[in-house]
Amino acid sequence: MSGSVSALGSLQVFARSSAALAPGLEHREIYTSHGLLSVFAHRPTSRARAAIVACGGAMGGVLGPGHGLYQRLGEQWPARGAAVYRVGYRVPNDLDRCAHDVACGVELAVEAGAERVVVMGHSFGGAVAIRVAVVMTAEVAGVVTFATQSAGCEVAGALAGRPLLLFHGDRDELLPMQSSEMVRVIAGHGDLVVLPNDGHLLGRSDEAIVERLDEWLPPVLGL
Repeated sequence: MSGSVSALGSLQVFARSSAALAPGLEHREIYTSHGLLSVFAHRPTSRARAAIVACGGAMGGVLGPGHGLYQRLGEQWPARGAAVYRVGYRVPNDLDRCAHDVACGVELAVEAGAERVVVMGHSFGGAVAIRVAVVMTAEVAGVVTFATQSAGCEVAGALAGRPLLLFHGDRDELLPMQSSEMVRVIAGHGDLVVLPNDGHLLGRSDEAIVERLDEWLPPVLGL
């Protein structure tokens, strides 16, 4: 991380393993004293100067909201010049350790050549993404949240104007839309996309989300 011991360097790693699952897709497992960190890396054939690092909610997971949004991004964005890293937490629902895990994902992206990174998270993962961005000011260019909680986002003002995009369904059965509104107020900026008739998993809004990301991501990633 910027100005401190690296996230990867402080993991207390005792073993690593990796395997190519498909062309351009690698699965890494990092064994630590506090659990297994799992990362799925979708990379273009040439060096990627931009990357997306994505994380799940309080129960973990690497597919994201909707119908596998993160997998879809991993299939689409390498061809556009951005690598995609899907991070599986060591200990789900532990905000500090989950933020550490995602910071490791950002460092992996930077080590592979990324100069601009967007972090994104669903639900609990929205707070994770914001906390990582606040610490990694040089590496993280922007943040995307999906149905984020507001707890853990009290530091959002330290985003210091970096692009913030928030999606929230107006029929969220777990976290009201006011959660994203609160995060935007704390940050002092941000674009809130209200998804009509959708709930916490955003299962009715795949195309609307992808369409907005297609507009928002390129300038933030410098593509």
